[in-house]
Amino acid sequence: MQVVILIIGGIAAGFVATRLLRLETDLLTTAAIGVLGSVAGVFAIRFLFVAVTYLGVIAAALAGAVVLSWLYRSYIARP
Repeated sequence: MQVVILIIGGIAAGFVATRLLRLETDLLTTAAIGVLGSVAGVFAIRFLFVAVTYLGVIAAALAGAVVLSWLYRSYIARP
C-alpha cells in the first residue's frame, strides 16, 4: 500500500514541480520526474533520520560518560 501512495504522491508532486518550474513535459515524463523524485526524497529523509539517531546516541553516550567521570573524580578518586 505504501508503494501505491508513493507512486500517486510522486505523480502529483511531479505535476506540481513541472508547473512551478514551467517545464513543458508530457504526462509520462512528468510522472517519471515525480516518482523518481519522491523515491529519492524518501531515501534522503530516511538517511537523515538514521544519521540524526546515531548522532543522538553518540551525544547521549558522551554526556553520560562525562557525568560519570565527573562523579568519579568528585566523590571516589579523592587525593
